[in-house]
Amino acid sequence: MTFGRLPPGLSFWHPAALISTWGGSGLLPGAPGTWGSLFTLPAAWLIATNFGSDSLLIAAAIALVAGLWSSTRYLQTSRSKDPGTIVIDETAGQFLALAFVPVNFWWYAAGFILFRVADILKPWPASWADRSLPGALGVMTDDIFAALYPMAILCAAHTFLTG
Repeated sequence: MTFGRLPPGLSFWHPAALISTWGGSGLLPGAPGTWGSLFTLPAAWLIATNFGSDSLLIAAAIALVAGLWSSTRYLQTSRSKDPGTIVIDETAGQFLALAFVPVNFWWYAAGFILFRVADILKPWPASWADRSLPGALGVMTDDIFAALYPMAILCAAHTFLTG
């Protein structure tokens, strides 16, 4: 297994690289999107524990804005349209997917799995955004759209199970 690489001219310590790779998790070997989502879970847990699960909506918005900036800078040095090493989009999506569930291992595990499935399968409109939107907007938006599916499923399941 080989680790992902940053594009030439972008240092690991550059804020755009640190944000885009979610602290370097997108550079881990194998499946960078999965690593990025997994490394988001402790941050989500801390945010939700201290400020409530709905505060993850604010975290998702912050990750989206930071991701738009950092991905734009990252893409300026990359030859790829959507480098796998950029995982801030998974971070924003994972925060969104978990926004309405309790801080609980099983809910977070379900949110992680459902988000990864939606991110990989890219149901509409995520598939449209992935194909059609240029640059950082396309990198970030497909994951936001993909996150709406697990968010809705988890919210419905939580409502059903807790009455």
